[in-house]
Amino acid sequence: MISLRLCVWYVLTLFVGVSTPAIASEPSDPESAIRRMVRANAEKDLPTLSRLMAHDADIISYAVAGRKYVGWTELEEGMREEFINSQKLEIPIHELKVWTKGDLAWYAMELDYIRYVADGPELKRTVLPMRETGVLERRNGNWQLLSWHESFRSAQLGGPLPSPSASASQRLAGSLQTSTTPDLSGAWEILEVEDDKRYQATLDRNGNGPYTQQGGRFTTTKVADRLWQGTWQQPGNDREGGFEVLLSEDGAQANGVWWYTRVGKQKNIPPREHGGTYQWKRLTPPTSAR
Repeated sequence: MISLRLCVWYVLTLFVGVSTPAIASEPSDPESAIRRMVRANAEKDLPTLSRLMAHDADIISYAVAGRKYVGWTELEEGMREEFINSQKLEIPIHELKVWTKGDLAWYAMELDYIRYVADGPELKRTVLPMRETGVLERRNGNWQLLSWHESFRSAQLGGPLPSPSASASQRLAGSLQTSTTPDLSGAWEILEVEDDKRYQATLDRNGNGPYTQQGGRFTTTKVADRLWQGTWQQPGNDREGGFEVLLSEDGAQANGVWWYTRVGKQKNIPPREHGGTYQWKRLTPPTSAR
């Protein structure tokens, strides 16, 4: 389920566990098991998460930023890091729908992953609006989570997902390619929200190109369903990292997050652990629209 959900940055939030003998307080239905897992995640209760999630070695789950978890060992390591690095977690569920057939159940859920990390003497609060789907199985009378998949539910991190309109769909059709990959070429203004730092990037249609901050350069690694992922490098101050933003329906804006993976010789920075929030605004139309 929600990983960091990220893993964070990006972020972890629901995670896989072992089959253990039933106890008196064990959830008796799949919805109760899901809600218990979300609560345990927010409370950093790893033993409960472990008990309520399957440990099969070949189980595969997907988190945001393209993160893939195979088996319990990878997931447990990510959870421990997230729980250590987060001062506080809050995970309110906004919608949850569960379907059951025999010993199998599947669900669709919307929730916020709210993460607090130390920023000097203060706590820095980050809200990730998420959606998640997953599958549970009843084993020895107990419901356990098998596999899950998560994604952002909103182009505006921390805001509601607007209902698509006919005009928006027309703008999307006119400004993006007919394939699933949009034309990212042109000039973009980038705002690092927390520091109110602005600079410009000049990208090719694949989302690669320089930007005006420490001789920086963006490299796009994946664009699918408006989710835009990539890396950044800044030779001027010897730093690099990753980013993940969600394009608006008309392709004119993008909102998301960035994080460090290396600062000078320090290379062991956990992905999505230290960074901030991005707001991108297109300054010129894509090449295909000129």
